[in-house]
Amino acid sequence: MEAQNQVAKSTAVCDEAIQNIRTVRAFAAEEKEVEMFCKEFERSSELYEKLGLGIGFFQAGTNLLVNGILLSTLYFGGQLLSTGFLTPGDLMAFLMATQTVQKSLGQLSVLFGTYMRGISAGARVFQYLDMPPSPMMIGGDIITDQSLAGDIVFKNVKFSYPTRPDHAILKDFNLHIPAGKTVAIVGTSGNGKSTVAALLERFYDVDEGSIIIDGQDIRSLNSSYLRGSVLGFINQEPTLFATSIMENIRYGKQDATDEEVIEVAKEANAHNFITKFPDGYATEVGERGIQLSGGQKQRVAIARALLKQPSILILDEATSALDYESERVVQKAIENVTKGRTVLVIAHRLSTIKNADIIVVLQRGVIVEMGSHSKLIDRKGVYYTLVNEQEKENM
Repeated sequence: MEAQNQVAKSTAVCDEAIQNIRTVRAFAAEEKEVEMFCKEFERSSELYEKLGLGIGFFQAGTNLLVNGILLSTLYFGGQLLSTGFLTPGDLMAFLMATQTVQKSLGQLSVLFGTYMRGISAGARVFQYLDMPPSPMMIGGDIITDQSLAGDIVFKNVKFSYPTRPDHAILKDFNLHIPAGKTVAIVGTSGNGKSTVAALLERFYDVDEGSIIIDGQDIRSLNSSYLRGSVLGFINQEPTLFATSIMENIRYGKQDATDEEVIEVAKEANAHNFITKFPDGYATEVGERGIQLSGGQKQRVAIARALLKQPSILILDEATSALDYESERVVQKAIENVTKGRTVLVIAHRLSTIKNADIIVVLQRGVIVEMGSHSKLIDRKGVYYTLVNEQEKENM
């Protein structure tokens, strides 16, 4: 098991270096990566040498045992033959039976070794297979007779991440997002903005309080239904799959027609750049969408989220990783698709959320200000300070 785990570790070092090859080259760290891989591989080699030695002793002991059976049969059979208690034919019958047992035992030792290697290699797989599914994945209600309007209420929410239970990210968090309105949450890093989006997506459940959509506590709803039909999630770094643009957009709704895919691509302001490719919607995007620019990937991700016609859109810093021109194009696409929907925007660049119906300012997991852009500027509080700081940085 140690040897198998060490091979996995050395392979992970190699895999990580290849996946991040641009970063490795950008820092001229090829030699360092080779050195790290060699170090892990040497440790793996040492463990396999010990394993080989153990297998050698095991096989030697097995061979001594099975051949000892044959020699014992010959020795005792020869004695019985010399005294007349056994005929030559009977001795040959015993020898044939002994050889059959000998071969079976030899094969059993090989099978045992293969079994142990398989158990060691698959230990983690079996561990995951034996884990019971989370109740949030298999339980809860599915609403089929109506579509949710998207009226969201965070009520007395308290939350800490499982890895840091002593550090409360949100404390007595209360927020009402009316159906069809756009609410932006702003604040410096580490104050719980993305946590609000993660809780609404139900990647985690709240420790205290509740999150209610149209009068339904989201813990009473099936999470797969919630994510598949109600919520559309677009994050800062969208992940695309190594297939065509058509299939990447269709990932949002597996049974969508080509016409539906093209329609949402137009809504997301992506149709024009897609049709300029020689292969159009059949263009392969490469691993993790490497063949597309940041703005293009983001627009494909927006189209993918739109395909399921969600009632609620969650934009987690969707334009913060883009340059000005790409941000402008993506922002226009976002404005097109947010009309008539409930939208929760986690914003880093404050210039992108001036038109939001409500702006919420978070500090240390607590709402310190709330209102429209103009009202918060007139108040000259925390939001006013954040806007001025960003404007100075951009000058």
